[in-house]
Amino acid sequence: MKYNFDEIINRRGTGALKYDALEEHFGSPDLLPLWVADMDFATPPFIIEALAERLRHPILGYTVEPADYRPAIVDWIKDHHGWEIRPEWLSFIPGVVKGIGFAVNIFLKPGEKVIIQPPVYHPFRLVPLANGREVVFNPLIEVKGEHRYEMDFENLEKVADKDCKILILANPHNPAGIVWDRETLRRLAEFCSKRGIIVISDEIHCDLALWGKKHIPFASVSDEAAQCSITFGAPTKTFNVAGVVSSYTIIPNKEIREKFFSKLEANELESPHLFAPIATIAAFRKGEEWRRQLLEYIQGNVEFIEDYCAKNLPGIEPWRPQASYLVWLDCRKLGLTQEQLKDLFQNKAGLALNDGTMFGKEGEGFMRFNTAAPRATIAAALERLRSALQ
Repeated sequence: MKYNFDEIINRRGTGALKYDALEEHFGSPDLLPLWVADMDFATPPFIIEALAERLRHPILGYTVEPADYRPAIVDWIKDHHGWEIRPEWLSFIPGVVKGIGFAVNIFLKPGEKVIIQPPVYHPFRLVPLANGREVVFNPLIEVKGEHRYEMDFENLEKVADKDCKILILANPHNPAGIVWDRETLRRLAEFCSKRGIIVISDEIHCDLALWGKKHIPFASVSDEAAQCSITFGAPTKTFNVAGVVSSYTIIPNKEIREKFFSKLEANELESPHLFAPIATIAAFRKGEEWRRQLLEYIQGNVEFIEDYCAKNLPGIEPWRPQASYLVWLDCRKLGLTQEQLKDLFQNKAGLALNDGTMFGKEGEGFMRFNTAAPRATIAAALERLRSALQ
């Protein structure tokens, strides 16, 4: 089946955060939204059909976990990422960000700290802080001229004191779309394992590796990594079902797993709602061809942005993501302050993008561009930006 990613779908008035919260977050409902990390493509029909089939039954009562829920996840991860996990390592969680907050409260005592590596997904900072924990920063190093970052292990040695007990890893990285290589992940695992630091690996973008890149699960790189890790994943980013919360966690270490799972069970948070397993099974059993076509279309969008900027917006350099549909726009050559940059995009061009400093002060001079939209939308956004700069 050939899927149509060029279809324009009106999401306004549907309760979509990306559209209906524009006025709340940006002060205007009329902006072209390219911020929230969901897609403007139709959710795959095989997921809609699976949910519709269940809704044909007139009772939405208490439910048990479907027999194929865990096998579907196990098989997908083995087939796509070469990591063999056991069903007992798995549990449903009610969202990745909620999982981070839950882990922070379980594994950190007051006074203990979380390490993050900015620029990085802002809840990594906000969630620990909101839960009364200190956040330690180990900024990534920009590799000049290569449009990418590397981890700063020398600085990590300096900032990771005895009170640092958790490191939160974006794997693949958000917002820069880095697929971390095996050696980097092994080195991080060795560092954290020796110091008793648990690595929370957010791998929600793992199935969106582009141009032949291969995602490497953190816990798969060594026994040390497996034994010091909590992995979070979900089909939501890849298959555009963020509103059907269907996240899961994978914990190979028995001690960490029992501590985490017992608290989930005590609060009845391990039980998926009715629709989460249905969407997950449909995605992971029927979704490969749709995913392949999606990745091809996203690659085309990224190439379109690169070509357009090279020809019309030389002051803006898009960093090509190795994974995800999020493009890190380097606007530093425009010579604007961050406030001027936001004014350019929002007030002059009428666009809603994520401000780079949302991801840390290291994001100054950047904006995050969500490219998961029909190409006509991408073209319209870039044309608005060109006109605003002129």
